[in-house]
Amino acid sequence: MSVPFASAQFASAHASGTHWADITRACLAQLGPLPRANRLGFVYATDHLAGDLDAIVDQLRLGTGIEHWIGTVGIAIAGQTATAPAEEYIDEPAISLMVGEFPSDSFRLLEPDGGASRLRALQAWRQAHHPSIALVHADPRNPQLPQLMQQLSEEAGLYLIGGLSSSRGPLPQVAGRVGESGISGALLAGEIPVVTAHSQGCSPIGPVHTITRAEENIIMEIDGRPALDVFRDEIGEVLARDMRKVAGFIFAALPVAGSDTGDYLVRNLTGIDSNKGWIAIAAEIAAGHSILFTRRDRNTALADLERMLERLKQRVDRPIRGGLYVSCIARGPNLFGFDSTETRLIAKHLGSFPLTGFFANGEISHDRIYAYTGVLTLFL
Repeated sequence: MSVPFASAQFASAHASGTHWADITRACLAQLGPLPRANRLGFVYATDHLAGDLDAIVDQLRLGTGIEHWIGTVGIAIAGQTATAPAEEYIDEPAISLMVGEFPSDSFRLLEPDGGASRLRALQAWRQAHHPSIALVHADPRNPQLPQLMQQLSEEAGLYLIGGLSSSRGPLPQVAGRVGESGISGALLAGEIPVVTAHSQGCSPIGPVHTITRAEENIIMEIDGRPALDVFRDEIGEVLARDMRKVAGFIFAALPVAGSDTGDYLVRNLTGIDSNKGWIAIAAEIAAGHSILFTRRDRNTALADLERMLERLKQRVDRPIRGGLYVSCIARGPNLFGFDSTETRLIAKHLGSFPLTGFFANGEISHDRIYAYTGVLTLFL
């Protein structure tokens, strides 16, 4: 018998240790007895356990009776329960998981490498349940990723939420089975109430400009001037005197066309040619595109995260049953330190509820891959 989502229960657990089996048992003990109606699980493991993810999922299936799991690995992961503080596990063997009472016909898994064939196989279910959300994980090494995301977003009409696996070794994903490459996750029926938002980790330092000459990822002119001259004006005299100081602090940003919130995609600066006055960024651009420059700053990133949480709070009209948080690995310990700052801010603004997540190599929201952002999704 299916449980209506309006009365669905979620539970979460997280633990660290030295061996995958012990960590998995600790998580199962935290979960305790589960209703038989629990039908979908989320699991994230640090990359120390990447080679053990298959065994971890098998153990979770045995321990919970839940057959369907989605998740991946991250260099860091996060977890929160309804009764204990949030924790972020960084560079240590750890697991974070969440289970929920999703009605059996309210989701379908998109297996690793499933792609177009899997979407076609789900056509009858999609027509009956009108999914609008896909929770996804993806391999950052896959050159076909933009096309796969476009296929899911435009052709299947799905709003994508998730992130790119992060690891210093293998990059496994789980969606029914464990595999690498491609994109995987779960499609959610339209009846599942979900709210989501993302927070930028960078703040603009000047106005939006127009690229007037460019080739591939190299920008020659901005607003009809040498690109490097515009860049120097933006960053100020102190940084302009020593360009080595801009690394990891100043970034390019590409405004999202049609955004009514001033949204933009942050991309790394990859090169500066002082002789020619050119700059290069980690994205292909063309004349006519817009660009601005941003800085990565702890205080402004925290302020934006708090603004996002307060805006999200206004959209929540019922108790939060569970949540997924995907943040950039360049945020977390690299920007905020080692005291679980992001997840504890979530609890401060929204309360304690089951939550799981990971720190990604790129964050997915709608049909785009972001950088330096945090993406929070709530099940209501």
